[in-house]
Amino acid sequence: MSCTLCETRKEKRFCPALHARICAACCGTHRELTLDCPRNCTYLKQAREYDRCRPELFEDERWFAHVQVDEDLLDAHSFLLEDLVESLAQSAWANSTLRDRDVIEALTALGRSFETRANSGLHYEPTRPSLAQQALIQQLREVIGDYDQEGRELGDTHLPDSDALKALVFVLRLALDRSSGRPLSRGFLDFLCTEFNQDGSNTHSRIALP
Repeated sequence: MSCTLCETRKEKRFCPALHARICAACCGTHRELTLDCPRNCTYLKQAREYDRCRPELFEDERWFAHVQVDEDLLDAHSFLLEDLVESLAQSAWANSTLRDRDVIEALTALGRSFETRANSGLHYEPTRPSLAQQALIQQLREVIGDYDQEGRELGDTHLPDSDALKALVFVLRLALDRSSGRPLSRGFLDFLCTEFNQDGSNTHSRIALP
């Protein structure tokens, strides 16, 4: 039988997004591009492992290559990092239409805002191209604000904007690494959903530095 999509090549695998059989070429071409692939698809899982650690990411301006993020950040602000990724995981659970690109663009915009504040002291409001990204920016900003406030109540100093930037860049790099970069990708969000239970509790001890 022929592939449901191209109707030319022989079908080779079952596509859970279409509930039909397609060829391997169409699977690779349309995956997370025109096909909204469910996270339990075997071929999607295989592709996500293959797509990781792409060298071109280091040339992507959203990688913030000039920002140094090291193990000291994990030790000093481990709770902030956990709060940021937990917040994103909760958003992923609550909104099935959310995509990696929404998270990546929100983290990028907010990172640029904190970079401006760290370098010049100016408060720069990032552009918000979508309501989903606007909500994520506000949500992440509140997480950082709450962490800073709780720290000061315990006698810590004010959270430097440069440290907030590093925390955002850490999560952003994790998102870029885990996402295929395709429009419908939820690789990063699905990763967070496996790291955190639906109630927000962490099932692993620590998220590794990308």
